Amino acid sequence: MFKQFLSKLPRKSSKPDSNELNRTSSGPVSSPVQRSGASGGGGSGPVRSNSGKRMSSAVFPASVVAGIEPLVPFKDVPSSEKLNLFVSKVSLCCVTFDFSDPSKNSIEKDVKRQTLLELLDFVASGSVKFTEPAILAMCRMCAVNLFRVFPPNYRSSGGGGENDDDDPMFDPAWPHLQIVYDLLLKFITSPCLDAKMAKKYLDHAFIVRLLDLFDSEDPRERECLKTILHRVYGKFMVHRPFVRKSMSNIFYRFVFETEKHSGIAELLEIFGSIVSGFALPLKEEHKIFLWRVLIPLHKPKSVGNYFQQLSYCITQFIDKEPKLGSVVIKGLLKFWPITNSQKEVMFLGEVEEIVEAMSVMEFQKIMVPLFLRIACCVNSSHFQVSERALFLWNNDQIVNLIAHNRQAILPIMFTALEKNAQNHWNQSVLNLTLNVRKMFCEMDEALFMSCHTRFQEDEAKQCSAAEKRKEIWARLENVASRKPVTGKTAVLVTPLATSIAC
Repeated sequence: MFKQFLSKLPRKSSKPDSNELNRTSSGPVSSPVQRSGASGGGGSGPVRSNSGKRMSSAVFPASVVAGIEPLVPFKDVPSSEKLNLFVSKVSLCCVTFDFSDPSKNSIEKDVKRQTLLELLDFVASGSVKFTEPAILAMCRMCAVNLFRVFPPNYRSSGGGGENDDDDPMFDPAWPHLQIVYDLLLKFITSPCLDAKMAKKYLDHAFIVRLLDLFDSEDPRERECLKTILHRVYGKFMVHRPFVRKSMSNIFYRFVFETEKHSGIAELLEIFGSIVSGFALPLKEEHKIFLWRVLIPLHKPKSVGNYFQQLSYCITQFIDKEPKLGSVVIKGLLKFWPITNSQKEVMFLGEVEEIVEAMSVMEFQKIMVPLFLRIACCVNSSHFQVSERALFLWNNDQIVNLIAHNRQAILPIMFTALEKNAQNHWNQSVLNLTLNVRKMFCEMDEALFMSCHTRFQEDEAKQCSAAEKRKEIWARLENVASRKPVTGKTAVLVTPLATSIAC
């Protein structure tokens, strides 16, 4: 069995087919063992054979049963044959196994693991420049081992928001997958890899499948993918626009279709580092990404899972171009949560961070709608929302902006502050309200008294209108009680029926 298996390994380097990787990464491989000849040269040194022991593999794409025999170590072959041996070892690692049963094919799994570790040491040593057959074989092996579709039950709790407190799911094959990921990372970052040559095989299809893996429930896998994608973006400049576009498509699908994805936080973390490297002035496509992707990402109910990374990306944009601050504030007001208090608290925190960096001119563009919303938050019955809104006055930069524009802001805020001071149930909120009220009074006492007079007049008008409504309803009830009941006419059962609390 081993002699037949090893006889299929190539003896001479052959020109690789540039389309083979695309076929491998876009669909199932017919048989990694049978197709190993397409990977390039094989090991020409002596091979240790152990045909007396019969070993069977667990999962073959075409149900091929064969054994994995470890090839000779790299140190036992001359330098001229090391790349051929590398391709042979990589081809053997294209055999996949079922890791859900640890006791199944344990010998074969261990042999493959040792081979992967040997490949990892060889790539890390950087002793030989990789040829096209070696690059093709490496990319094909990674595609066979890593690219997979997650079953529905594997993703049922991912990114939806209802099960955020559940423990993360761990892939039973991770000890094996981790070595493959480490090998791919070392391969991509190796100085022996020519980016111009490798871009034919680390192509768009490969990148799309790599991005699909970010939906894994295993946080360890997403962490590895984050590092690898960052290195791919840094090394292959020709793929950068495609990487950004593909990431945007994932965000679009998440926001406007599924609201389920496990790797949004990791993808945003990568994009944060990408934004920090944007040249000035910002291109129009980058501003469109901010408006169409980053701001709508505030909408999903699971925003708390990735809010820190999202806020960092937006801050990077504003640091690059401060004029975008008013654009972001308008977007936040558009997607402002009404019934989710925790999201309101997060939004208020982000608003503080953005307004703090604003110029007076940009602040004036959005101050009226912004403080209308803040006034509603100050009046919130949820004490955390009200408290967080009042904490804005602890920021010296924001207080300076308010002081410069107090003629427009104080009339908006005065009613909310007075109602809080009179009626709010929480003592902490009440104390903060009185402090802010005192701060406004010290800023401009004349304006404060003018607003106070107007507030009293408005209150008197509202009381008068309420009394008139009450009198009208009393007259209607009196007339209705005297009118005889005929047929199916609706009647007022009791005068108290109209006194419904608002």
